[in-house]
Amino acid sequence: MSGADHAPGGPGEPPRHNLFDDLQALLTGTLFVALGLVLFRQAGLMTGGTTGIALLLHHATGWRFGLLLFVINLPFYALAWRRMGPRFVVKTVAAVTLLAWLSEALPGWLQLAWVAPPFAAVGGGLLIGAGFIILFRHRASLGGLNVLVLWLQERFGWRAGYVQAAIDAAIVLTALPWLDATRLGLSVLAAVAMNFALAVNHRPGRYVAF
Repeated sequence: MSGADHAPGGPGEPPRHNLFDDLQALLTGTLFVALGLVLFRQAGLMTGGTTGIALLLHHATGWRFGLLLFVINLPFYALAWRRMGPRFVVKTVAAVTLLAWLSEALPGWLQLAWVAPPFAAVGGGLLIGAGFIILFRHRASLGGLNVLVLWLQERFGWRAGYVQAAIDAAIVLTALPWLDATRLGLSVLAAVAMNFALAVNHRPGRYVAF
């Protein structure tokens, strides 16, 4: 990329990210999220977002998880294309693909014998929240509800972390038939930790995603 790619878009605007900036952000952000999901899976915790919705529907219907996740994300990609532009959608599709690959590869690189469930909830939640922030700041997301909450933040000024926390908590609570009370409570704690990181570090007017 040329030096012009780092030039401000206008008076008072910050420099734009170049291709290297975006590539490292996609790799780092998705790696953080994948590591957080490893901790969740090890502790048997539920997650929110479209991943959580797909898991709920999988448990309820027996339909294939991958197909459900793909179908659930389609309307959100359409929203992203219309409201945020093709560049955002391309980066988001790349991030989702990379996360899918890392989720398959990590068990071969990292094997955990045991993890304390409370640590998995808090540590995994903070890792995922940090990963989301990195992606958001480079005009990318992991699709689904990330797209919706980012649009709501940019359109109405609603804090992305608070909106995501409310949605994720509702999804996790819906998983009650498949979780015992302890894992349900820890899953809610994980959603709170993840969205605490978002709410504190990704505020409207400080560093927007678009």
